[in-house]
Amino acid sequence: VQLQASGGGLAQAGGSLRLSCAASGSTFSNYGMGWFRRAPGKDREFVAAISWRGTSTYYADSVKGRFTVSRDNAKNTVYLQMNSLKAEDTAVYYCAADRAFLLGNLTYAYWGQGTLVTVSS
Repeated sequence: VQLQASGGGLAQAGGSLRLSCAASGSTFSNYGMGWFRRAPGKDREFVAAISWRGTSTYYADSVKGRFTVSRDNAKNTVYLQMNSLKAEDTAVYYCAADRAFLLGNLTYAYWGQGTLVTVSS
Protein backbone atom coordinates (compact mmCIF):
# COMPACT_ATOMS: atom_id res chain seq x y z
CA VAL A 1 0.00 0.00 0.00
CA GLN A 2 1.22 3.52 -0.81
CA LEU A 3 0.50 6.39 1.58
CA GLN A 4 0.39 10.11 0.86
CA ALA A 5 0.05 12.50 3.79
CA SER A 6 -1.12 16.08 3.37
CA GLY A 7 -2.62 18.97 5.29
CA GLY A 8 0.37 20.19 7.21
CA GLY A 9 1.21 23.85 7.51
CA LEU A 10 1.52 26.74 9.90
CA ALA A 11 -0.95 27.23 12.72
CA GLN A 12 -1.09 29.42 15.77
CA ALA A 13 -1.14 27.99 19.25
CA GLY A 14 -4.70 27.14 20.14
CA GLY A 15 -5.61 26.66 16.50
CA SER A 16 -6.51 23.60 14.47
CA LEU A 17 -5.31 21.61 11.49
CA ARG A 18 -6.56 18.46 9.85
CA LEU A 19 -4.13 16.03 8.30
CA SER A 20 -5.14 13.52 5.67
CA CYS A 21 -3.45 10.36 4.51
CA ALA A 22 -4.61 8.86 1.25
CA ALA A 23 -3.89 5.20 0.59
CA SER A 24 -3.64 3.40 -2.72
CA GLY A 25 -2.55 0.09 -4.12
CA SER A 26 -4.37 -2.25 -1.80
CA THR A 27 -7.65 -2.75 0.06
CA PHE A 28 -7.57 0.05 2.61
CA SER A 29 -9.93 -1.59 5.08
CA ASN A 30 -7.44 -4.43 5.54
CA TYR A 31 -5.03 -2.11 7.34
CA GLY A 32 -4.81 -0.68 10.79
CA MET A 33 -3.54 2.88 10.57
CA GLY A 34 -1.30 4.98 12.76
CA TRP A 35 -0.07 8.54 12.99
CA PHE A 36 3.40 9.32 14.27
CA ARG A 37 5.49 12.45 14.50
CA ARG A 38 9.12 13.48 14.73
CA ALA A 39 9.95 16.78 16.31
CA PRO A 40 13.28 18.48 15.60
CA GLY A 41 16.06 16.70 17.44
CA LYS A 42 13.78 13.99 18.80
CA ASP A 43 12.89 10.41 17.97
CA ARG A 44 9.76 9.45 16.12
CA GLU A 45 6.87 9.07 18.52
CA PHE A 46 3.40 7.62 18.40
CA VAL A 47 0.40 9.97 18.13
CA ALA A 48 -2.75 7.98 17.35
CA ALA A 49 -3.99 4.73 15.84
CA ILE A 50 -7.25 3.45 14.44
CA SER A 51 -8.44 -0.07 13.71
CA TRP A 52 -9.50 -1.45 10.35
CA ARG A 53 -13.12 -0.32 10.50
CA GLY A 54 -12.53 2.61 12.82
CA THR A 55 -14.23 1.02 15.80
CA SER A 56 -11.16 1.29 18.03
CA THR A 57 -8.84 4.25 18.50
CA TYR A 58 -5.80 4.79 20.65
CA TYR A 59 -3.92 7.98 21.56
CA ALA A 60 -0.71 9.11 23.10
CA ASP A 61 -1.29 10.83 26.43
CA SER A 62 0.20 14.04 25.05
CA VAL A 63 -2.59 14.44 22.48
CA LYS A 64 -5.52 12.78 24.20
CA GLY A 65 -8.54 15.08 24.26
CA ARG A 66 -7.05 17.38 21.61
CA PHE A 67 -6.51 15.13 18.58
CA THR A 68 -9.02 12.82 16.89
CA VAL A 69 -8.17 10.06 14.44
CA SER A 70 -10.81 8.86 11.98
CA ARG A 71 -11.01 7.05 8.68
CA ASP A 72 -13.23 6.85 5.64
CA ASN A 73 -12.73 3.46 4.02
CA ALA A 74 -14.84 4.47 1.02
CA LYS A 75 -12.32 7.25 0.33
CA ASN A 76 -9.24 5.21 1.34
CA THR A 77 -8.27 8.01 3.70
CA VAL A 78 -7.38 8.39 7.35
CA TYR A 79 -7.54 11.75 9.10
CA LEU A 80 -5.99 13.39 12.11
CA GLN A 81 -7.97 16.35 13.43
CA MET A 82 -5.69 18.42 15.64
CA ASN A 83 -7.26 21.00 17.93
CA SER A 84 -5.86 23.20 20.68
CA LEU A 85 -2.46 23.01 19.08
CA LYS A 86 0.62 23.71 21.14
CA ALA A 87 4.12 24.74 20.12
CA GLU A 88 5.33 21.29 21.20
CA ASP A 89 3.11 19.72 18.52
CA THR A 90 5.52 21.10 15.91
CA ALA A 91 6.85 18.09 14.00
CA VAL A 92 6.79 16.16 10.78
CA TYR A 93 3.73 13.93 10.93
CA TYR A 94 3.71 10.50 9.30
CA CYS A 95 0.92 8.07 8.60
CA ALA A 96 1.58 4.36 8.69
CA ALA A 97 -0.29 1.19 7.78
CA ASP A 98 -0.11 -2.45 8.77
CA ARG A 99 -2.38 -5.44 8.43
CA ALA A 100 -2.23 -5.77 12.18
CA PHE A 101 -3.58 -3.19 14.61
CA LEU A 102 -0.23 -2.19 16.04
CA LEU A 103 -1.33 0.70 18.24
CA GLY A 104 1.83 2.63 19.16
CA ASN A 105 4.34 0.10 17.93
CA LEU A 106 6.85 1.54 15.46
CA THR A 107 7.00 -1.61 13.34
CA TYR A 108 4.28 -0.62 10.87
CA ALA A 109 5.07 -2.09 7.47
CA TYR A 110 4.20 0.94 5.34
CA TRP A 111 4.92 4.62 5.86
CA GLY A 112 3.98 7.84 4.14
CA GLN A 113 6.43 10.61 3.37
CA GLY A 114 5.45 12.99 6.16
CA THR A 115 3.87 16.42 6.31
CA LEU A 116 5.26 19.30 8.35
CA VAL A 117 3.18 20.94 11.05
CA THR A 118 4.51 24.15 12.60
CA VAL A 119 2.74 25.71 15.56
CA SER A 120 3.68 29.25 16.48
CA SER A 121 3.29 30.41 20.06
